[in-house]
Amino acid sequence: MNMQRTIDPAAQQASGTEPGKLQAIRDDMDMLRAARDLTKDIAEANPRIFWTDMLLCAALGYSALAGAILVESVPLAVVLGLAAALLLYRALLFIHELSHIHKNALPGFRTAWNLIIGVPMLTPSFMYEGVHTLHHKRTQYGTVEDPEYLPLALMKPWSLPLFVLIALLAPPALLLRFGVLVPLGVIIPPVRKLVWERVSALSINPDFRRPAPKNELVNRVRWQEALGMVWAWCLIGSIFAFGWKPILVALAVFSLTATINQLRTLVAHLWENDGEPMTVTAQYLDSVNVPPPGLMAEIWAPVGLRYHALHHLLPSVPYHSLPEAHRRLRGALGEGSTIDGADHPGMWHLVGRIAKSTMRAR
Repeated sequence: MNMQRTIDPAAQQASGTEPGKLQAIRDDMDMLRAARDLTKDIAEANPRIFWTDMLLCAALGYSALAGAILVESVPLAVVLGLAAALLLYRALLFIHELSHIHKNALPGFRTAWNLIIGVPMLTPSFMYEGVHTLHHKRTQYGTVEDPEYLPLALMKPWSLPLFVLIALLAPPALLLRFGVLVPLGVIIPPVRKLVWERVSALSINPDFRRPAPKNELVNRVRWQEALGMVWAWCLIGSIFAFGWKPILVALAVFSLTATINQLRTLVAHLWENDGEPMTVTAQYLDSVNVPPPGLMAEIWAPVGLRYHALHHLLPSVPYHSLPEAHRRLRGALGEGSTIDGADHPGMWHLVGRIAKSTMRAR
């Protein structure tokens, strides 16, 4: 089947132009139907892939982190620290999959991930669950109600380096949140409310206020916050038992992980929407795929996030099925179709594009 659907002229005009163009893009129904029909048989999460990938990255990442703390050679410590940051980064990004998979799809995986990765890195899954799905709502993507969207391409040039560098502060900020603000919130309810609304979600929209948790998320928040608080105290207490080196090395590694993730976030979308609702096709074209043959994207956008635009078309398809889904859609729709409109060559091309957009007079 080859539909040979070409990109809508409005979509071509919208790419990298002034605000308002994205809202003019009509839905490409051929692409939406193909996305639905051609991926039904690859829409289930494979437990073997999930467990093996996560556990292997965690084991190797923590081993490299321990090596970075224990070795005396500074160059070797730097190499091990970089390896730890990249491996734990991949393991951490399974939080994205947890926000999409059905609660019964991978028995025990959510709990295991939180105990192995989420709590130790002070980023338990409740900080993304119930938040990331708002980013996928048809009428909220790219609007002021989207916790994960800022019109970065329409902002000032200085906003981009600030957006990336602020991630360096994430690990000490999380240590403060769980070690100080959580127990303080137990005593002072207004502090608890403030902490929940403002610093309990992995969001980039400063105007986002998180609503109170509901249903099964209530119990998840309780035990994950309790364990996070205890772990934060253990980390602070480790200074008295082992000195400053272990915690400073760990914070440096986690800061690097957070910065890589922020760079990935910077290029996950084109950020060209000025706040109005868009069609699904417009949302797709405002998002980014970095398909093969390049290998670097698998390092800075692992666990399927190199197909971020395709993920917005198929949010329930697991990460390991996205390469095949992309291949099928390109084969069915043909070269030059809308499916190609979200494909980009790499990170630095995208950074340059967004930076150039911020310098444009409006």
